[in-house]
Amino acid sequence: MSEEKHHHHLLHHKKEDESENVPSEVVCAETTTAYGDEVIQSADVYAAGEVNDDKFAEYEKARKEEKHHKHLEELGGLGTVAAGAFALHEKHASKKDPENAHRHKIEEEIAAAAAVGAGGYVFHEHHEKKESKEEEKEAEGKKHHHLFYVRCH
Repeated sequence: MSEEKHHHHLLHHKKEDESENVPSEVVCAETTTAYGDEVIQSADVYAAGEVNDDKFAEYEKARKEEKHHKHLEELGGLGTVAAGAFALHEKHASKKDPENAHRHKIEEEIAAAAAVGAGGYVFHEHHEKKESKEEEKEAEGKKHHHLFYVRCH
């Protein structure tokens, strides 16, 4: 007769060969907040223990996406600086070369527009990076939601 080993968890009994990941510990936190005459109690439940493979893959994907957007944000910043520097160069060239001043002025305006566009792209990538970071935290389990509210009078 073979003996089956059982791992005892807080609320579950699990055989060793089962693939389901069950938290090894559950922690509850209660808060009470008063708003005028009303008192609101809330409870947060946190689970600590084994990590689900799907959640880990989701976390890794969000982490890579955050790094990708950070990289694109930095490249956009370099593009903004380069276009701005070229615009200043053309502004200086239009003063130094009066024969081709009109051409330099046009190139300056194009470079300035490119710098503004690159700045907008940097802003967009910064926003995308923040969204990816939030997804990463949510997949990691750091984002806790209030599960229920109880009104006390």
